[in-house]
Amino acid sequence: MEGSLASAPVHPSLSVLIVAWNSRRELARTLPALLPELGPDDELIVVDNDSPDDSAAVVRELAPRAKLVRMGRNAGFSGGCNAGAEEAAGDLLVILNPDGAPRPGWGEAIRLPWREGRGWAAWQALVVEAGGTEINSAGNPVHFTGIVWAGAHGEPIASAPSAPTEVPVLSGACLAIPTATWRRLGGFAERFFMYHEDVDLSIRLRLQGGTVGIEPRAVVEHDYEFSASAGHKWRWLERNRLAFLVRDYPAALLALLAPALLATELALLAVSSRGGWGAQKLAANGEALRWLPRLLRQRRRIQRERTVGAAEFASWLTPDLDSPFIAGPARSWPVRLALRTYWRLVRALLGAT
Repeated sequence: MEGSLASAPVHPSLSVLIVAWNSRRELARTLPALLPELGPDDELIVVDNDSPDDSAAVVRELAPRAKLVRMGRNAGFSGGCNAGAEEAAGDLLVILNPDGAPRPGWGEAIRLPWREGRGWAAWQALVVEAGGTEINSAGNPVHFTGIVWAGAHGEPIASAPSAPTEVPVLSGACLAIPTATWRRLGGFAERFFMYHEDVDLSIRLRLQGGTVGIEPRAVVEHDYEFSASAGHKWRWLERNRLAFLVRDYPAALLALLAPALLATELALLAVSSRGGWGAQKLAANGEALRWLPRLLRQRRRIQRERTVGAAEFASWLTPDLDSPFIAGPARSWPVRLALRTYWRLVRALLGAT
């Protein structure tokens, strides 16, 4: 953990933060599982993003002591988290999806990295699905093109980590971070709205020398369904991936990746057109271009605070596209071989071993 632990409480208080939008059904399942896990010094903060289904009514009924933050508009996941975190009084801020129901023992287990003094800057719970029989996320991989997916998704629960371990980036389904660290970092990138904000936060922590990990004894059951056809999901995913690359990647790495990133953009334009989300991809690229002056200003600040080199940064990334949600041709052995060969060259040029 950052700084000295001399004055830190041995048993940190929790500020559990849930951002809700049309989440009545999910909250009705999650709150009864969560509330028994909270101690007398803990608090629950629920941000209502102007839900048409009056999600706040469920909170008032099931958790009348919760702090209810009414946004009056849909500020997205990142904006809602930032607003809710301003109300946090606990030592440890825990961001929990409204459809993430903690398993018994979660309340104590999520504190263990703090209590055991592991020195982690932030961490996540083990996120499960399918009634707890399968993994939803055991820490998320980051491809060198900025594509991110739920790590070990769909694998049997027996293959989950048996002990705390470091991970590339955290899942925002259940993310814990010391409140002081959150505030020093400035929280999530608010303009992201949804998606990649947890990736960006994790990488910014790691750029400053922090470690992120998973505490597998803290288990959350996530009612997860990947539905990229809904709403603006592809637009947000692609826009924020590009923003993440601009904000966080060291310049030396970006220069070496330029050919691969250009090829990725051309491939995604073709894939999106065939998949029926070409308009979203074009909108994402347009927004990223309009954001560029702002992103470059943010980049200067982030890179100025960076304490690790490009070679170490590269060691956090993978050349393999191992997500079951990625089209089969991108995971074929010829593509895998080409990506691995390219990546070995990049790392050699960065001086990595």
